[in-house]
Amino acid sequence: MTPGTGSDRSLESPNPINDDIRRRPLLAGAVVLLVGCLVPPCSSYARRYEFVEAVQFSLLAAAVPALVVAGSPWRLLGLAARRPPDGTRVDVAPGRRRLMDELAHGRRRHPGTLRSAVFGSLFLVVVTLWRIPPSVNALARHPWLVGVEAVTLLVAGVGLWLELIESPPLSPRLSRPNRVALAAVSMWVVWILAYLVGLSHGSWYVAYSHQPGQGFSLAADQQLTTGTMWLAFGGAFIPVIFSNLIRWLQSEEDPDEAMQALVRLERTRGRTWGGGQTSL
Repeated sequence: MTPGTGSDRSLESPNPINDDIRRRPLLAGAVVLLVGCLVPPCSSYARRYEFVEAVQFSLLAAAVPALVVAGSPWRLLGLAARRPPDGTRVDVAPGRRRLMDELAHGRRRHPGTLRSAVFGSLFLVVVTLWRIPPSVNALARHPWLVGVEAVTLLVAGVGLWLELIESPPLSPRLSRPNRVALAAVSMWVVWILAYLVGLSHGSWYVAYSHQPGQGFSLAADQQLTTGTMWLAFGGAFIPVIFSNLIRWLQSEEDPDEAMQALVRLERTRGRTWGGGQTSL
């Protein structure tokens, strides 16, 4: 088995048509969340309250890309060849390959951490750029920018999540320990950004006005912003971290059992050798 593609055997279910049907609610959820982020009341309140803007950002950066990748819309969109319902192969014949089939074939032939690190770095750069004060202030003053934010976060997020979870016919290039590391780093970077906002004594985002006695205070708005981002990104990445960690640990052979098996093998060889000597 090639390192980093340990899940290739489970990439396709015995019944790929049923598997596609089971994934469609996830894709539908991604569409609902995406539309909900871009229309009122979310879009209106996101221009008035920092924590609502944080909700909008978190959904666009974490929830929507994760659901898109988990929903695996590639065959539905005609980007991957459809498979027969009576079983499937991991690879597709060259003449039937489409865009995603070619990408899946390339991933299996050239696994590695460098390409995954590039997608992870791109995601971190994009989310950081959209959380710095000039960007958030611009979003509050120019609502049309949320469309640009949505596109860039969706593209960067899908690229990251394709390195973390399966999205038939694509599978992650990384080994499970590396998936754990990539997910943890992505989550921690966002948590640090949120933590800095929560600890700030002044307003990071001056475009949001906080009038005493009207709406949320500055402290409450910033604390809700921090809590929202911690909860959203923790909810997205922690299941990936623990599921890959558990499956990796389960796949590792117990050293004690391996040593005992080696001792038993050596004893068996010794008895066979001794018996052979006696028969001479």
